[in-house]
Amino acid sequence: MTFSNLLIHWYLQNKRDLPWRNTNDPYIIWLSEIILQQTRVAQGLPYFNAFVNAFPTVFDLANANEEQVLKLWQGLGYYSRARNLHATAKYVVDEFNGIFPDDFNTLIKLKGIGDYTAAAIASFAKNEKVAVLDGNVYRVLSRFFEVENDLSENSTKKVFQKLAQELLPNDNTNTYNQAIMEFGALQCVPKNPTCSSCIFNSNCAALQKNKVHLLPIKSKKTKNTNRFFTYIIVEDSSNQYIVQQRTEKGIWQHLYEFPLLESNDVLEEASIKTQILVQFSNVTVKEITFIKSETIVHKLSHQTLHIQFVKLKCMEKLNHGISVEALKKLPFPIVLYNFIERFFYK
Repeated sequence: MTFSNLLIHWYLQNKRDLPWRNTNDPYIIWLSEIILQQTRVAQGLPYFNAFVNAFPTVFDLANANEEQVLKLWQGLGYYSRARNLHATAKYVVDEFNGIFPDDFNTLIKLKGIGDYTAAAIASFAKNEKVAVLDGNVYRVLSRFFEVENDLSENSTKKVFQKLAQELLPNDNTNTYNQAIMEFGALQCVPKNPTCSSCIFNSNCAALQKNKVHLLPIKSKKTKNTNRFFTYIIVEDSSNQYIVQQRTEKGIWQHLYEFPLLESNDVLEEASIKTQILVQFSNVTVKEITFIKSETIVHKLSHQTLHIQFVKLKCMEKLNHGISVEALKKLPFPIVLYNFIERFFYK
């Protein structure tokens, strides 16, 4: 039995019952693929269900405002995916009359859709003969065929893309692509795979040569940056609070946050007080309280945030203050949303 046939046979016996596998609607498949980028299925499934319920058609998503989309996305991270999702929905409605494309060459031109996502949608929706290439596929192919090219090198993608395309069966592209990804997710996992029960254990080059733990190779590591955030919880005389929207490019663009002091290191209390008094010189300060129990280390893909919170109580009513109820309806980074849940509802 060939490599592809073995994979398909395994898949039909072991696949998970996931809602996006029960449709060939490219819009629904696209939603699932964008949500599941850099996200585990268990984490992404509730978000997928929420998006389909809120936006059952591309018209619904296009007509939503950005805050609705970001609020529903809250907690998934990589918020540029949500902004691109919204932009692409609008584009499909405007340029394609709401008919979501299902061919690779059109899909690849849409915002937020790369080679993998275009191949996945095209093959799943209409069985187009294009190979998918995600982290799971890299892992399966590198181990089975002992491909030692470094994934950090740009040229490596071409090597894997050629191999993946050659392995595609003439029919059942849809099923095969699903199968190889599922195999990587469930069987050929990154650490401690159960090779003894693997359908390929007599043919896998990495297993024969005791290289399973070494493949795939990825040598270059992304530099991690430490950032230090001190958030000021400003409460006025009417129990209203000040929030602001992050408009600059970078993390959390278009999400909301409290007034922020960013520094190169942890700020001392005296320094924080001085900066607060300068930043809020237009209000009468009643009390400054350091919320020491709420110091948080929050890890992003290439950054580690060190977050602390300070409460500033002022004597007057502020012009742009909002209630806790209104605040909770806004899209916040999940680390701030969790703080709000603890701080305001304890």
